[in-house]
Amino acid sequence: MFSINSECIKCGACASVCPVGAISEGDAQYIIDENCIDCGSCASVCPVGAISPGE
Repeated sequence: MFSINSECIKCGACASVCPVGAISEGDAQYIIDENCIDCGSCASVCPVGAISPGE
C-alpha cells in the first residue's frame, strides 16, 4: 500500500486520480486508506514526491 508523508502540500492531485477513491483529505495532509490497490497513479502525479510504496 502506498503512503503519503509529511511533505504533502494538500494540493489534491493524488485524490483526483485515484481509481478507487482511497485518498482523502486529513487534517495535516492527504491520507491513503486500506482500499489502496497499489496502482501508483497517485505517486506519478504528486508534485512534491510525497507518495511512496510501503507500509
